[in-house]
Amino acid sequence: MDFILELPRSHNGKECIFIVVDRFSKMIHFIACSKTNDATHVDLFFKEVVRLHRLPRTVVSDRDVRFLGYFWMILWNKLGTKLLFSTVAHPQADGQTEVMNRILATLLHVIIQKNLKWGKCLPHIEFAYNRTVHSTSYFPFEIVEFVKELHAKVQANIEKMNEQYSRQANKRRVKVTFEPRDWIWVHMRKERFTIQRNSKLKPRGDGHFQVLERINDNAYKLDLPIIYGEEFDSRMNPFEE
Repeated sequence: MDFILELPRSHNGKECIFIVVDRFSKMIHFIACSKTNDATHVDLFFKEVVRLHRLPRTVVSDRDVRFLGYFWMILWNKLGTKLLFSTVAHPQADGQTEVMNRILATLLHVIIQKNLKWGKCLPHIEFAYNRTVHSTSYFPFEIVEFVKELHAKVQANIEKMNEQYSRQANKRRVKVTFEPRDWIWVHMRKERFTIQRNSKLKPRGDGHFQVLERINDNAYKLDLPIIYGEEFDSRMNPFEE
């Protein structure tokens, strides 16, 4: 993030440009603004950036007073975003914004010479920049759209695999119901084991036990030793001699 300041006042009273560059895609946003307080810039950031791309994980900026205000720091802290400050001795940390400043300054120099409605030209400059190949070898538009497309494909694949798993599980699942006086074999979850049975190497099943009452298709009252209780909802199979 950075600012270009002290521009000739535009037709709508703006004299600054708020620049936001995405480190990954190199997509850029030019936001016309006034020399106001931090809260106004945060509002602009939410309106023009977060609204389109969600909150960033980190933000890189030079040590500008606009990014050192108490409100700004508290806001980022509350939102769970870490603000990273590049040092004066290492300006390359925010090098892409510095390069963008020079490019924008060149374009604005040409535009402002013709008219003071440079604010209306920013969307066109932004569009042209985002349609230009950069160090990534792609247009910023291409990268952003590719990520969205990839996310959609991954989501579709996950849903497809979940459906396949569900179908396979349903094929193997045979609905079995029991009636009072039936004998069954109970397959218990680990937390239902007695202390003596709490071992991964020992069978997880127990039986045979008799059904006392059918509560519903998935729950039965069994004639169990007192350590198990009476009502049981674990997986059960018919007991066979």
